[in-house]
Parts: sequence; C-alpha cells; structure tokens
Amino acid sequence: MLTKQIDIKEAQVRFQELLAEVLSGVEWVLTDGTTPIARLVPVSTRVPGLHAGMIWTSDDFDQPLSEEFWMGNE
Repeated sequence: MLTKQIDIKEAQVRFQELLAEVLSGVEWVLTDGTTPIARLVPVSTRVPGLHAGMIWTSDDFDQPLSEEFWMGNE
C-alpha cells in the first residue's frame, strides 16, 4: 500500500480527493506540521478475528476495587 503525507489544513480542502485515493489503495498520514496525528485507510484493510484469543477478561473485571487499592496499600 502506498503511503503519502499531508498537512491537516490541506487535507480539509482536499478531503473528497483523499477519500477517492484511499479507496484506490493509498494510505494518507495526516500531520500537524511535522507531527503525524492520524491515518486515512480503507475500512476493508482491517482483518476481523486476526488476534482472536489473544486477550482475556478476568471474571471479576466489573467488581468494585478494594479500599486497599484506593488507599495504595495493595
């Protein structure tokens, strides 16, 4: 995938053009000056289930935290 950079101010003016390019396979990195702040990529590049089973949630994740935790004793 080809990656290009554009300043956010110019991107606002050329937004429709950028979206058309994204659909044709170009990835745009939006910058604020020289600082990258966001990427425009097609949604279809995401792969559902790519990391299935890689994370888990504790059975007690929604239980209140103990007083010791809040007081810094845990």
